[in-house]
Amino acid sequence: MTVLDAYAVIAYLRGEDSADEVAELLRGHAVLATVNAAEVVDQLVRVWGRDGDDVEGDLALLGEAGLRMHPLDAELGLAAGRLRARSYRRQDCAVSMADCTAAATALRLAEPLATSDPALASVLRGVGGKVWALPDSRGCRP
Repeated sequence: MTVLDAYAVIAYLRGEDSADEVAELLRGHAVLATVNAAEVVDQLVRVWGRDGDDVEGDLALLGEAGLRMHPLDAELGLAAGRLRARSYRRQDCAVSMADCTAAATALRLAEPLATSDPALASVLRGVGGKVWALPDSRGCRP
């Protein structure tokens, strides 16, 4: 099992370079935190101009194919907040709350987090978490 950050799902749905690798992860019982699902919808609608209903439909299809949504509860939210409070530095480690929620989910489940974000990968590794390093748009892995 692998926890996916929003980028991984967006890359898959947009057919980006890492889409084939994410497809493999999806076949292996992947997890997406609900906060990160919200981020997928936001990015694909607001930034890429997709229809919101279509994006939600794509997420539903991924769910039918085995992508499991992991809900945000109080304990997970607090863990994400603590992680961000310890790690965030605007100049060199600008991790978002959604990023930290993905990391906290991976830590809770003791599973790797698939991401191409160097700051997020660094934060997770810094607390003993595992990272599945995906290539970014330039082919670089964190």
